[in-house]
Amino acid sequence: MKPPKKTLSREDIIQGGFSTPWDAPMIPPYPFTFRNAEVMTLVYQTDIAAVAALLPPPLEPTSDTVLIHIYDMHDVDYLGHYQECNVMVGASLKEKGVSGSYSPYLFLSSDIGVAHGREVHGQPKKLAEPRLELRSDLLVGSVTRNGIDIITGTMAYKQKRAELSGLSEYMDFALNINLKAVNHIDARPAIRQLTSRRLADIKVHECWRSPCTIELRPNMQAPVYKLPVLEMLEAFYWRADFTLVAGQIIYDYLEEDACV
Repeated sequence: MKPPKKTLSREDIIQGGFSTPWDAPMIPPYPFTFRNAEVMTLVYQTDIAAVAALLPPPLEPTSDTVLIHIYDMHDVDYLGHYQECNVMVGASLKEKGVSGSYSPYLFLSSDIGVAHGREVHGQPKKLAEPRLELRSDLLVGSVTRNGIDIITGTMAYKQKRAELSGLSEYMDFALNINLKAVNHIDARPAIRQLTSRRLADIKVHECWRSPCTIELRPNMQAPVYKLPVLEMLEAFYWRADFTLVAGQIIYDYLEEDACV
């Protein structure tokens, strides 16, 4: 006897978290957890005018510091095992009293991660090949797109213990701000928002810091070179668990325009 086949209902479609294809959804619902994520975070100084040029108004830069996180996500609900890179700059929305980190560029090896980031957060995710490798006594983080190593960072392996709070002194990286832009099928703007999300249930297993090297190579499909390295500061290597939960709309361009 064949089991009954589930059919798609109107109620299914209009509920929160719905994703297509309906019988094999692409987008995981909240919350979902990352376990044993390995992260190299490169910290460097750039030109604050370069930061300002990449921020959508009314966001304003809060510093000339850039964070580049290169992750090896070993065990993630729905997504499995993949790699990611998040380029962050400090930004604030003064009129709403929000300050955190804005992501002008994000790269990862998971199609699910690309789809979720773009559809839900508005993150500018693109497929690429981030890697985090131990080469003898050197930790090497790199990102390849179109066959070009656009980011290469190195740090000494586990020489100085640290606390993750030392990284938070540069900017509130756990609060991530993104520009979400979605059009209607007829090209009219459907969504134009600044969104934010904060990681939850962060459990740090270990953290290390050291001086670092950072090299950026030009690529017009991944233009991280627009945040030039003026001074290499330091790098952190940390391993943690954390959970991705629902975020907030902190600014709606279409609503603001309607009020003008």
